[in-house]
Amino acid sequence: MAMGRYSRVDGRKSSGYCSTIVVVVFVAFCLVGVWMLMSSSVVPVHDSSLSSQETANEVKRTGTESNSKQFEDSSGDLPEDAIKEDGNTINSQIENKSAAQDDQNENTIETGITAEGNKEDKVETESADMKIESKNLEENQDEKTESQEEPKEKAENGGDEKKEDVTGQMQAEGGEVNKSEQTESEAASSENKSDSDEGNKNLAMGDSSEENRQDEKDGNQVEQSASEDNKESQEKSQTSVEVFPTGSLSEILNETDAQNGAWSTQAVESQNEKKSQQSSISKDPFAYGWKLCNATAGPDYIPCLDNWQTIRRLPSTKHYEHRERHCPEEAPTCLVPVPEGYRRSVKWPKSREKIWYYNVPHTKLAQVKGHQNWVKLTGEYLTFPGGGTQFKHGALHYIDFIEESLPDIAWGKRSRVILDVGCGVASFGGYLFERDVLAMSFAPKDEHEAQVQFALERGIPAMLAVMGTKRLPFPGSVFDVVHCARCRVPWHIEGGKLLLELNRVLRPGGYFVWSATPVYQKLPEDIGIWKAMSELTKSMCWDLKVIKKDKLNGVGAAIFRKPTSNDCYNKRSQNEPPLCKESDDPNAAWNVPLEACMHKVPVDASERGYQWPEQWPKRLEKPPYWLDSQVGVYGKAAPEDFVADYNHWKHVVSQSYLNGMGIDWSSVRNIMDMRAVYGGFAAALKELKVWVMNVVPVDSPDTLPIIYERGLFGMYHDWCESFNTYPRTYDLLHADHLFSSLKKRCNLVPVMAEVDRILRPEGKLIVRDNNEVIGEIESMAKSMKWEIRMVFSKDNEGLLFVRKTMWRPTETELIKYAII
Repeated sequence: MAMGRYSRVDGRKSSGYCSTIVVVVFVAFCLVGVWMLMSSSVVPVHDSSLSSQETANEVKRTGTESNSKQFEDSSGDLPEDAIKEDGNTINSQIENKSAAQDDQNENTIETGITAEGNKEDKVETESADMKIESKNLEENQDEKTESQEEPKEKAENGGDEKKEDVTGQMQAEGGEVNKSEQTESEAASSENKSDSDEGNKNLAMGDSSEENRQDEKDGNQVEQSASEDNKESQEKSQTSVEVFPTGSLSEILNETDAQNGAWSTQAVESQNEKKSQQSSISKDPFAYGWKLCNATAGPDYIPCLDNWQTIRRLPSTKHYEHRERHCPEEAPTCLVPVPEGYRRSVKWPKSREKIWYYNVPHTKLAQVKGHQNWVKLTGEYLTFPGGGTQFKHGALHYIDFIEESLPDIAWGKRSRVILDVGCGVASFGGYLFERDVLAMSFAPKDEHEAQVQFALERGIPAMLAVMGTKRLPFPGSVFDVVHCARCRVPWHIEGGKLLLELNRVLRPGGYFVWSATPVYQKLPEDIGIWKAMSELTKSMCWDLKVIKKDKLNGVGAAIFRKPTSNDCYNKRSQNEPPLCKESDDPNAAWNVPLEACMHKVPVDASERGYQWPEQWPKRLEKPPYWLDSQVGVYGKAAPEDFVADYNHWKHVVSQSYLNGMGIDWSSVRNIMDMRAVYGGFAAALKELKVWVMNVVPVDSPDTLPIIYERGLFGMYHDWCESFNTYPRTYDLLHADHLFSSLKKRCNLVPVMAEVDRILRPEGKLIVRDNNEVIGEIESMAKSMKWEIRMVFSKDNEGLLFVRKTMWRPTETELIKYAII
């Protein structure tokens, strides 16, 4: 009976139990088959019969659905892993479908993801008791809200309700959905609905298989699996970008891709989108990775000087290494915000006396140096009385005092280009303009808050630099005078290494004007420094020409002269400081370490530096004597090249820039020629009240000595890196065939971000280049909402003239107008 009862009971359960076994075996067989197909599938197959418009609509819808999670989370604190998984799941599903339906129409595979809903039951595996249950997919959605598979389900079930929710959230964030594109997308979805049902069945089975594996493995292993598919996912996304029409949906899709990376540093903020940006150039006027810079320096962000991640790792700061350039590995592509209250800069020459406070809202220097007439806060203005530590009663009196002390200096005739070391707010250089003298003023970004920024806002030439471990970015023997007013530079230490760097850039026969406390004060420290300096300058063969005291200011100046021959060097009893090796090029200055040695003076009459240039202004137009034996940049004899270049720019400036482009030159003061050759562009602007920073790129012919020989100035720079200046420095940037050269070495997107950074609001950019490059720069300018003033093309050569607007985007506007 016991056996009978057992048999009867067992027989009762038999049919249900067998059914369960059949289902389990069937499902297990399906899982094994799907797994085998998935493991053998590497590259998803694409249907070449799909039209480009259908593909575009499909990708746009996929992007919209994949973003639903992001826009539903109003706090904006979605974990980075969740964002990454959202993007990877879609591509993973595409791969699963390709493997499972290898013999089916692949249009069904591609459109299966975007079906409006899956009405079929979905098999799920629960790892707790290994039971398999069949539930309706809509009921599962509520239970899986907090699971890791939510992004996948949302991608599978992109129905009307979700589409409306995403659209509403986008509008709440400030983005507008293009209605025509939405309609096309809905039409494409409804046409393929029947095909996508079958595809969703296979997707459900694939998901069930994947969930089984996830339950059997550790959660971290799942994340690893997702990250392994990330590269292929990005490649598919980048390929799809090329067929995107302009529209907010395509922008938001790429925004999600970009946000997959970390946003903590400027160095890597565009790394994930670098390839995508490059492929989309000239396809979409808004397809560039602009976003606001996330830096502690805020509106004063200087990428190569504010790279604190690198600076904090420096082993030493003894030689001011922390003030030198430390550029990010990846040049940033962010836009620097404008300070609150920023206004159009005061025009020259009024700007020499006052600037708007909110343009440079820093008061520390006014508080510390106000009693010395450096700078004062006066209402809405920062005012500059024209004084300084060494010339409290005005810079003009001090300038005249120097010439009276040594008439051979002859401001504006013999002495035209000078280097002002430790310039403060550059009042000395600002007032030298009245004597026809150009001063290259420089100082580090240090505790004297914004001193160089004050100078630039005033319309005075200045740059950020420090005499630390590397040479200054100037060629050798180019400055007529080097000036240092109370600069606390320890010239005498470490074998005079820093003073020897001034010796390198000072022209033979040029003067070093040193007006510092050791010259005229008798404190023990000053006496010791003067003694050390006297011994050092004597061993360098510098001739002390005069020491004189200014009774009005209560200061004194010592003026030294560099020798014009090597006789003194050869007569020294000791070779200290040593002469540099013959192989040491004094013109090599880009990232070259400082050395405590002296270069010999040229003795050949055909060498540069053998004789003094023509007096100003003759030197501007006359080819230097030492060009006679050389070949010019454009292939002719150098003197002919020089003259032809000058005539060319005189014609261009007079016929186009001054009269034909509608530029208000009264609002232009600070100009940069981003690729100066002979300096012809700057020379053609001689009659205007402007100054031009002539930049010779490091990969261009080294013509910078020619520019200095004509009484102009400039520096070397690599435009694949950021420039050493504050944001909003220049009123006009001029780029003649620069960008086509840069395209061979680096990405143009960060270059344009740098152009935006250093150009003032309402500043102008003039680009001359081939038509392809002109198109790219125009497209980027539009994406930054610059005003296109003129586009001209002839024989594959073009000219682009654009104006930077006062507009600076908010985060919401960036989502609307640019791909992040």
